[in-house]
Amino acid sequence: QVDLVESGGGLVQAGGSLRLSCAASGRTSSTYAMGWFRQAPGKEREFVARISVLGRSTYYADSVKGRFTISRDNAKNTVYLQMNNLKPEDTAVYYCAADRAYSPTYYQPAEYDYWGQGTQVTVSS
Repeated sequence: QVDLVESGGGLVQAGGSLRLSCAASGRTSSTYAMGWFRQAPGKEREFVARISVLGRSTYYADSVKGRFTISRDNAKNTVYLQMNNLKPEDTAVYYCAADRAYSPTYYQPAEYDYWGQGTQVTVSS
């Protein structure tokens, strides 16, 4: 069992920055690949970014590439999402998720085994 708790969301103006954190608890939490997803009202949950167990590989959605950076600190069992140059279309609830094993369809929510409760990010224009 892995418990995930996101924090760091809030209201920011367009062009601003936020850093989300996801604290993981559980004996084996540092052995999971981690991902960030987001869901806007009336839309499906969509992939944002993913990081491998040791942090050597990262993957991003095209819509955030060059603006968002995913990282992790396994000593702290924490994953981060640094979001720069935020746009109104980035407004959503952001979720972190843990994945036991790699899959080519890592961008699909169904691939992930554990989820946090989400944190709201609102970007005003």
